[in-house]
Amino acid sequence: MRILTIGAVTALLLAVYTNGQTEQETDAKRLEYVRAHYTKYDFRIPMRDGVKLFTSVYAPKDASQSYPILMKRTPYSVEPYGTDHYPNSLGPSDLFTKEGFIFAYQDVRGRFLSEGTFTDVMPHKTHFAGPKDTDESTDAYDTVDWLVKNVPNNNGRVGIWGISYPGHYAAYSLIDAHPAVKAVSPQAPMGDVGNGDDAYHNGAFFLAANFGFYTGFKPRGAEPERKDNADKFDYGTPDEYDFYLRMGPLANGAALLTGANSYWEDLLKHPNYDEFWRTRALAQYMKNVRPAVLFVGGWFDAEDLAGPLKLFRAVEANGPSSPVTLVMGPFSHGGWAKVAGDTLGNLNFASKTGDFYRERIELPFFVQNLKGKGDGLKEKPDGSIPKAWLFETGTNQWRQFSAWPPANAVTRSLYLGANGKLTFHAESAESAAGFDEYISDPAHPVPVTAETGEGMPSDYMTYDQRFASRRADVLTYATEPLDRDVTIAGPVSPLLHVSTSGTDSDFIVKLIDVYPGDYPDPDPNPREVKMGGYQQMVRGEPFRGKFRNSMEKPEPFQPGAPAKIDFAMPDVCHTFRPGHRIMVQIQSTWFPLVDRNPQQFLDIPAAKAADFRKATERVYRGGPDGSQIRVSGAGPWPAK
Repeated sequence: MRILTIGAVTALLLAVYTNGQTEQETDAKRLEYVRAHYTKYDFRIPMRDGVKLFTSVYAPKDASQSYPILMKRTPYSVEPYGTDHYPNSLGPSDLFTKEGFIFAYQDVRGRFLSEGTFTDVMPHKTHFAGPKDTDESTDAYDTVDWLVKNVPNNNGRVGIWGISYPGHYAAYSLIDAHPAVKAVSPQAPMGDVGNGDDAYHNGAFFLAANFGFYTGFKPRGAEPERKDNADKFDYGTPDEYDFYLRMGPLANGAALLTGANSYWEDLLKHPNYDEFWRTRALAQYMKNVRPAVLFVGGWFDAEDLAGPLKLFRAVEANGPSSPVTLVMGPFSHGGWAKVAGDTLGNLNFASKTGDFYRERIELPFFVQNLKGKGDGLKEKPDGSIPKAWLFETGTNQWRQFSAWPPANAVTRSLYLGANGKLTFHAESAESAAGFDEYISDPAHPVPVTAETGEGMPSDYMTYDQRFASRRADVLTYATEPLDRDVTIAGPVSPLLHVSTSGTDSDFIVKLIDVYPGDYPDPDPNPREVKMGGYQQMVRGEPFRGKFRNSMEKPEPFQPGAPAKIDFAMPDVCHTFRPGHRIMVQIQSTWFPLVDRNPQQFLDIPAAKAADFRKATERVYRGGPDGSQIRVSGAGPWPAK
């Protein structure tokens, strides 16, 4: 959900003017170009209920041709305000500034200079009380209608885009879209905040991300305002693991926030997947979609990885009228807009993936659909538009698919075996049956990283997991070194048979690529990273055990009694190379990424310090009750 405002993002976007200049000189050149080629106008656009939304429009000074409108709706401010103040880039990247569009930026209802009341992740209304009733789909419709009727020299075609929360608004605009809307790109949209995106993952609360976000994202005052009303939060320590451990139970969080924040309070009022969350999930409303759609996400997105995947599947399932494409690259949250994309954390992808996306995918998509120029996403003029255009990690290559998951993908299983073995075929019950156990202590939770710093670094998925595999409260299973490529393309679905001595517990599953011992170190290597034996997380996801039978109606565990947990993790497109090993780690804490479970069946947001207790966790393997990880695989499966 977190994303930088327009003014901050533009400083990070692709620079086309760099020739050994300083960053300040480059930004000055970009600003000079925008001012020379665009004229800014500010409007207060009336919605059907009379509320006026503040909208800045940047129109090309060239009047020799008409231009399409490219719009972004945001809760994060359309700064800089004032018709004499310009940003140094327009659109998703500088490529759009040079190509030429009419750019429209809007403060959504109740934020900054727009009138009305803001609702955090507004529910979609399936029934309206009357012709003046509104939600975000009607605000998008009314804005587009006003723009095409009132902004001179537009060609009647509108595109909409946004990253993170603005990506959520872009997805919202697909619902009963205005006929002028021809292309929409929801990028890192929140498909389901209550399960899979920012707030909760399978009932587990993403603590660090949400507390950090709501220290700054707060209700606006009664009057419109140009600046954010929040001061930067002082954690008092560079070690957020320590900060959140000292914070104690979730109930203590509100007292640490500077001023009341109803948005944070709403999260804690709804730990179950109830009507509050169901009405805020957009996937169910992705019906009769008419514009062309480009869903964009990152394989290493710490916040909204699941959103584009869920929304893509929903649109596809309901039969869109225009082509719909999913794009997933090796990016952190919104990283495709900012950087070259050849590296992330300690990982190297051997090409400038961000440049490729912006030049070969994003710009052609909008140019073709809004200007009728070029072949868009087609590889050849007589070819077809891909359903998915994904970066395959491991082999480090972009691949196009006519279906996702691939049509030839077969569901297979990785089986947990005795002595920490991970096998491709189920071992006999006699040799493998049994369980592995560990003690989970909420007072000493497994950290999300081995390094001191943020509670949830934006690139935490790239961090080496060797520190975790050495802990006694983390179970580790690994294959022998592979003798061939093993590609996993699609969802990863753990089927666990577990028990706990408590009445509730979390179970976190991580799928990991273990590099061979002679894997070369980076060159240069200022951080002295040792890549030999590196344990790269391919996918990780928590599950709060009390929701194993229902996300709305939790049930306690019977202490010591085996129970089944069956869930799906977000998709991957990754090839484990020869000489690498596939590893699975299982643990019950992941802190402070995920809040601590007291390991007692109770309302966790209301838990007290005395409620947190140790529990003995067992994971069963072998025989009919053995645990396994189901994956979508392609190609021949290894024999062992």
